Amino acid sequence: MTCLNRRDLGLLVLRAGTGAVLMAHGAQKLFGCFGGGGLEGTAAAMEHMGFTPGKQSAVAAGLGEMGGGALLTLGLATPAAGAAAAGAMAGAVAVHAPAGFFAQGGGFEYPAFLGFTAAAIGLAGAGRYSLDHATDHVLDQPWTVALAFLGSAVAAAAVVGRRARNQEREQDQEQDGVETFG
Repeated sequence: MTCLNRRDLGLLVLRAGTGAVLMAHGAQKLFGCFGGGGLEGTAAAMEHMGFTPGKQSAVAAGLGEMGGGALLTLGLATPAAGAAAAGAMAGAVAVHAPAGFFAQGGGFEYPAFLGFTAAAIGLAGAGRYSLDHATDHVLDQPWTVALAFLGSAVAAAAVVGRRARNQEREQDQEQDGVETFG
């Protein structure tokens, strides 16, 4: 009789819970499910938050969340899934950071937790109860871990950096307008 491995069972539960939350958030952005804005509403919100172009930003965030969440849940291409979800959450952290840490005040606690959890799963691997294990880890190799997290970090830094530059430019334009008319 085979005994369940508690570590692998724990990873399965963690993957399923984290993946489901991420998929729900992605579905809000992409399809308007669960009271979300859908692609058009999310694109407008992205533009308002300084992520340009808004529609491409909405698609990238939605796919990072929904696709990363689905792959995490399945335990397939786990390094890429964890990195994609963590990268998407980096953008959300940037939006919420000015409000401080705690979620009750609009802070970045929740997206940071999701991002760190997704990254940890991507680094630790999916465990035995996963499609990665069933496929002999063909999409979960040491080089995929390094490549996925490097790519995600570079992309997140570029997107968050561009947003910061856009916000600085808008603030400068507002100040110029106040000085001109003030």
